[in-house]
Amino acid sequence: MRHTMTAATVALMGLLAVTGCKTDAGTSGGASYADGKGIAFVELDSVIANFDMAKDITADLEEKQKNSEAELTAKSQAFDRDVRDYQNKAQKGLITRATAAEMEQTLAQQQQSLLALRDEMALNLNEESVVAQRQVLEYINQYLAEFNKDHNFQYILAKQFPGPILYSDTTLDITVDVIAGLNAKYNSEKKK
Repeated sequence: MRHTMTAATVALMGLLAVTGCKTDAGTSGGASYADGKGIAFVELDSVIANFDMAKDITADLEEKQKNSEAELTAKSQAFDRDVRDYQNKAQKGLITRATAAEMEQTLAQQQQSLLALRDEMALNLNEESVVAQRQVLEYINQYLAEFNKDHNFQYILAKQFPGPILYSDTTLDITVDVIAGLNAKYNSEKKK
C-alpha cells in the first residue's frame, strides 16, 4: 500500500528537485551577463532545487503523504486485527456458519474500502503534485516576465540536463540572479 503513495512523491521529487542533476546556483555570480544580447538562459534544475517555494511545496506534500500513510497503516492494522479475530473464532467454532458468512462479507467490504482509500489517497497526492509543479513553473514564468522588463532579452531559455541545449555561453547564464529574485519575491509575499 505504501508503494503507490511513495511513487507519487518520487514523481513530485523528480519534477521539482530533479535529483542527480546540478543543484548549485549556476555560474553567473550575478549580473555578469550582457543585457540585451537577445538570449539568456537559466539552469532550470538549479532554479527549482534552490527555489524556496518548490522546497516548501515539497515539504507540504511529504507531510501530507506521511499523514496519509499513517492513516492507511492504522486502518490496515485494524483490518488485520479483524481478520485474525474472525479466523480465531472460526477455528475454535465460536461462531455459526451464518455469522461467519456475515463476518466474511463485512471483511471483504472492509478490504475493498481500504483498497479504494489507498487508491484515492494516491490519486489525490498525484494530482496535488502535478498542480504544485504547475504552480512553481507558473510562478517562475511570471517572475521571468518581470525580470525581463529590466533586461530586454528576446528569449530566456531553460537549460536542463538532459535537454536540447548542449552548450551555452556562461555570460548568458542568469540563474543566480533569477534564484535570488524568485526567493526574495516569494519570501516577501509569504510574510504577508
